Amino acid sequence: MSDDVERDILKIYEGSRPKEEELFETSNVNHVAWSLAALFALATIWLSIALVNAENQRHALATNQCPDMVFKSGFDKACLVTVRSRDHWWEHLWFGVANVRPAPHNVGK
Repeated sequence: MSDDVERDILKIYEGSRPKEEELFETSNVNHVAWSLAALFALATIWLSIALVNAENQRHALATNQCPDMVFKSGFDKACLVTVRSRDHWWEHLWFGVANVRPAPHNVGK
């Protein structure tokens, strides 16, 4: 009789026992994919900053905003570092992305 009572009590508390497959916490997040996504996002931001700086200097050279005072055909390298050739950085980014190929100079000659 005591075995039946113990069996009944164990059946009552069976639901409170932890399941062995859920004892260790596992993550369903793919860490490699998220790491690659973050890496590509950082690389895109870094390359965008480089493109903005290069386009800023290219536009300053094209519009002759940094002439050299000593050599009239040259340009001032210190000025190129600090020049703002357009009003906003996104204008440089837009122009750099939209105009990938330069226009040919010898067309029709």
